[in-house]
Amino acid sequence: MTSPFVSDPRQFYQVQNPPPGAAVEPTLLEIEQGFAAGKNPDPLPKIFQPLKLRNYTAKNRIWVSPMCMYSAQDGFSTDFHFSHYSQFAIRGAGLILVEATGVLPEGRITPNCLGIWKDEHIDGLKRIVSHLHEYGTVAGIQLAHSGRKGSTIPLQLYGTRDSLRTTREEGGWPDDVYAPSALAFDENHYTPKEMTKEQMEATQQAFVDAAVRANKAGFDMIELHCAHGYLIHEFLSPLSNKRTDEYGGSFEGRTRMLLEIVRRVRAVWPEGKPLFVRASATDWVDGGWDIDDTVALAKILVNEGVDAMGCSTAGNDTRQDIPLGPGYQVQFATKVKENVPGMLTAAVGIITDGKQANEIIESGKADAVSVARQFLRNPSFVLTTAHNLNVNVKWNNQYERGKLKVKYSFV
Repeated sequence: MTSPFVSDPRQFYQVQNPPPGAAVEPTLLEIEQGFAAGKNPDPLPKIFQPLKLRNYTAKNRIWVSPMCMYSAQDGFSTDFHFSHYSQFAIRGAGLILVEATGVLPEGRITPNCLGIWKDEHIDGLKRIVSHLHEYGTVAGIQLAHSGRKGSTIPLQLYGTRDSLRTTREEGGWPDDVYAPSALAFDENHYTPKEMTKEQMEATQQAFVDAAVRANKAGFDMIELHCAHGYLIHEFLSPLSNKRTDEYGGSFEGRTRMLLEIVRRVRAVWPEGKPLFVRASATDWVDGGWDIDDTVALAKILVNEGVDAMGCSTAGNDTRQDIPLGPGYQVQFATKVKENVPGMLTAAVGIITDGKQANEIIESGKADAVSVARQFLRNPSFVLTTAHNLNVNVKWNNQYERGKLKVKYSFV
């Protein structure tokens, strides 16, 4: 397919067909030149088999996990965000989730987090989405509220001061940190105020409004952030939710806030667009939220129109005892996948090798892998994974001369 004529040459782009990161059969010339040893494996490694997500199809199952970049002011995306997300699309990521994006100004983690609480944020996000689409990437965004972990300093300032708290003079919101209960995460965070019913209603509406803005920006899917000790996770866990009203106490009470958000968001989010949830499948603390709770919640969510769950863990209690190691969280994606028909799962957590990632999917432990830090180390993770699995994938047009070879040739 030829590239389109555009009236403004500054808007020119090369059509990528097929898109980078999609498995394609090598031509005889490519084999002679050493770019492939022969035809692609049959069947393809499952990690390079497309995955249907309602009206969308991810060209592969290697996805970019949302990662806070702390590079915004007043919630606005910048050229950094455009460059950051574009690099992964150019190099073939099947789906990209834009980082945790605050549905309210006080829903950010730091003053430098992205936001989507006002219409003025839409244009910058739309610019990013449009570019991701040029490379055939499914574009998603994580909608978030920080709860009691809000008004803190960005990661790059850790270790430079005793407390993680930001003041009003630094752009923080110490008087507007709130949570299900007035319990601080630790001594380095503000003690939140217990949310009133009016604040809970306003927060639910903020998620709805953010979903509407995400749709206007062109995003294909949204993920509700219910993990890592932020607001929705705080409601779910009995360690952080000590409420005595209908939003606390029992499993039914503690899940009520999330379920009301899901129902309201699904009502405004287009039917053909997928809705994900990111969950901490366990607090790693006795008496906290655990995998059995997560499975029970997933069984409810799948009937409320949630299509997939990203299964992370932890982040809600300093007593957490985490057995870190390669793929240490994969077991939770497997548990949900095995027990909740119809719910897709994405595995996360120290997935650093393409063969490791493919084994997770081939063995049925998860439907996709959501990779974070390895993409920061190696933005070409999709392309190197394909090379290591002897799969010929399309490289973007402009970088084809740098394509990895299985043998060197003068042809």
